Amino acid sequence: MSEGPSPAMQANVLALNRAYVAVHVVSVRRAFCLLFKELAEVVNVEEGRYLSYDFGSWREMSQIQTELDLRDDQDDWVRAVNFEIQVPRVVRLLTYDRFPKNVVKFSRRNVFLRDRNCCQYCGGRFSSQRLSFDHVLPRSRGGPTCWENIVAACVRCNVRKGDRTPAEAGMRLRAAPVKPKRSPLLYQHLGHRKYECWKSFLDESVWENRCA
Repeated sequence: MSEGPSPAMQANVLALNRAYVAVHVVSVRRAFCLLFKELAEVVNVEEGRYLSYDFGSWREMSQIQTELDLRDDQDDWVRAVNFEIQVPRVVRLLTYDRFPKNVVKFSRRNVFLRDRNCCQYCGGRFSSQRLSFDHVLPRSRGGPTCWENIVAACVRCNVRKGDRTPAEAGMRLRAAPVKPKRSPLLYQHLGHRKYECWKSFLDESVWENRCA
């Protein structure tokens, strides 16, 4: 399968363990290698049902979609020597029993991803360069630098709040800051329609109200 300049090869595939729990995001090339070696199967959501395919049956399904002109604009396809095949959105690892570690690194990037690059006071969306950390409980009062006390804030709101609590500044948090259960990079994809099927395997409730 030739990678070439195909943008489809830049897509991502959600990998589940044997218990259908999301554990990784893998590249398209890695996903197809796992399928070809029979180490994984495609999990496809069709009319509310979860159907499984091995590499051969997924190739046949792709051929049927092509012949019947059933391709969706949001689908990604890659071309091999003799055929085209649809890029799966989800694969299940057939021999992987481990569960994801609930350890998410606290970092500037991950905080901004958790908060969807939105100021948690005014709700505006900004580039990472125009956002800053804000301690909900100010550091001068013993507020720690941790997931539960840090939010993304634009410069204007950060200056307005100053060394006060949101209540003292007459400002309201859009959502309580919490530690993510999974890497925020996983949830970054959920805003794109082609990754909507991931929601069936991810708890998105933490992110629902972080940005209008």
